[in-house]
Amino acid sequence: MSEQEDLSSDRLKHHFAQRVIHQARQVLEVWQRLQEREWNDTELAEANLRLLRYAERFGQDEHAQLARSIGQCLEASGANKGRLNSALITELNQLMQRLSRTGLRHGDQYEQTFLPPLRKPVYVGLQDRERAERLAQQLEFFGLSAQSFATANAFRAAMRERHPAAILMEVDFAGIGKGLELANEVQQDLEQKLPLLFYSEEETDTPTRLAAVRAGGQEFFTGSLDASTLLERIEVLTHVSQYEPFRVLIIDDSRAQATHTERVLNSAGIITQTLTDPIKTMSVLAEFQPDLIILDMYMPECSGTELAQVIRHNDRYVSVPIIYLSAEDDLDKQLDAMSEGGDDFLTKPIKPRHLIATVRNRAERARNLKSRMVRDSLTGLYNHTHILQLLDDTRTRARRDNLPVTFAMLDIDHFKKVNDVYGHPMGDRVIKSLALFLKQRLRKTDHIGRYGGEEFAVVLPNTDAATAAKVLDGIRQRFAEIHYPASPQDLSCTFSCGIAQLLDDVDSNELSKRADQALYVAKHGGRNRVDIFES
Repeated sequence: MSEQEDLSSDRLKHHFAQRVIHQARQVLEVWQRLQEREWNDTELAEANLRLLRYAERFGQDEHAQLARSIGQCLEASGANKGRLNSALITELNQLMQRLSRTGLRHGDQYEQTFLPPLRKPVYVGLQDRERAERLAQQLEFFGLSAQSFATANAFRAAMRERHPAAILMEVDFAGIGKGLELANEVQQDLEQKLPLLFYSEEETDTPTRLAAVRAGGQEFFTGSLDASTLLERIEVLTHVSQYEPFRVLIIDDSRAQATHTERVLNSAGIITQTLTDPIKTMSVLAEFQPDLIILDMYMPECSGTELAQVIRHNDRYVSVPIIYLSAEDDLDKQLDAMSEGGDDFLTKPIKPRHLIATVRNRAERARNLKSRMVRDSLTGLYNHTHILQLLDDTRTRARRDNLPVTFAMLDIDHFKKVNDVYGHPMGDRVIKSLALFLKQRLRKTDHIGRYGGEEFAVVLPNTDAATAAKVLDGIRQRFAEIHYPASPQDLSCTFSCGIAQLLDDVDSNELSKRADQALYVAKHGGRNRVDIFES
């Protein structure tokens, strides 16, 4: 077979793979929409059947197997009179996460170095042509194709030829306010609106931001324009978000009432766990980690208000919403209960829609609040305290299930020199770049944290040290290839990494010390390397 025929064959295979990936996205989008309303499996079943047909026709075995497993879950739901239960929701969500990783994080296995990039580019319209080119180059480092334009007509011509993955438009591109008009114009006739991000070098007024919203803008950047931050937003807007169903713990001594509440919430795709013995609450909380607790007011062994106070005594559960669900209709008693650890009071009997809406709204706000509390503001990664907490939780599960777990610590080499020579804004860019690199290349099940300064920590469940070293060494090599435009010359950075596996019954502090010792060896062994702890 000639080289030209090989090229055509590779293109054809890639085209078929993209068809399957597109259908996988359709399944994920339907699954995500179902979290916002009561369960109806018809639409999901139809989308999944199309995925199965495409995957079988085009020889995509992994997608085909996932589609079959999803179909089996939907059949089980049908056998249960169309109702979901927590086990089915959990299994479906795990399958959707796997589908997300194969579809949205698909490695272009059919692309060779001589093939042109086939992923849709991002269109960039900035007043400063040099800035636009520099930004496009930065996005290329992260594997995202970008195309910048000098004029509005060039942008229009490109839109007629091919639609982009997303558009970044300066509000004054091609004239004062013209960028807003141009973005609005190209979106007018599109049935499926494109992800649109606006930019302004100066802080803008409310009318400008309002015009951006009306033009379909989903993000507005001002001041400096950082490639890693931009890429994060583009990834969120162009990919289906990784949806994790809400988790609700129901504590009620009446099994009949608890089962009814459970069925109502399961019908909305919410995972539940029921507890009829309130004395076991704290151990169940540690294992189940709910987003919200539904609590009966009157139970024989302890009252709901007493249990709420016990829960609030533990710092880990201070922000978990507690909703009382009771037949108590005395307003004064309801208010007293809410003053003792509760967030809301619902009176039985309650309409299913009312219960679902209340739970969703409270749980969503709690998740957002928790995310802000446990994440580092610069990188969006977990902060020092929370990554160690996650290490402790993962270690406990690993010991219980007899599975390996590895902890890794990374440190950017010669970082002080970066700050001294290029300034702290450049240092922040490097830190954010490595954070994004780790998020892109590690699994959804891995926990990534900013340990402090230029140090990072990674918890890798169900992973031995040798596997972790191989993965992180690959990331190390790719990260070293990134170049940051700077003066007098471009900057590139490396990192060193220390790895420790949980091999004996040591606590989390000892495991982190071992990873730190391995990192010390890597640093003093020449840097830009990965070392595994050896006792």
